[in-house]
Amino acid sequence: MEINSLSPGTLAFVGDAYFGLLVRERLAEINRPSGELHSKSVKIVNASAQAKSFKLIEPILTEKELSVYKRGRNSHVNSIPKNSSVGEYHSATGLEALFGYLRLSNQEERATELFNIIWDNFSIKD
Repeated sequence: MEINSLSPGTLAFVGDAYFGLLVRERLAEINRPSGELHSKSVKIVNASAQAKSFKLIEPILTEKELSVYKRGRNSHVNSIPKNSSVGEYHSATGLEALFGYLRLSNQEERATELFNIIWDNFSIKD
């Protein structure tokens, strides 16, 4: 598969699932009832939180990673969730595209490095 030829939407599609899995794996470590884990996961897996997440990692992104993010951010979207602004939604799509790119290009270690920065800045663990 040629990763660079994939559409931003495809990268975001994969990245949405991958980012959600990273969150769920971390939440599993606190071993709480599934309803409580779900409530905690939606605090970080939403457009507003993901837009904030991007700001946390932006300073350490490589030129290529920033390029992938911008492709995702600037892609056309069909609808915006009612709980986020257009800007937040576009930024979240960019973050998801970045995580999709990292997963599909077998850069899980880098994805984990970036995710750790995000995770350490959200207080949803307890």
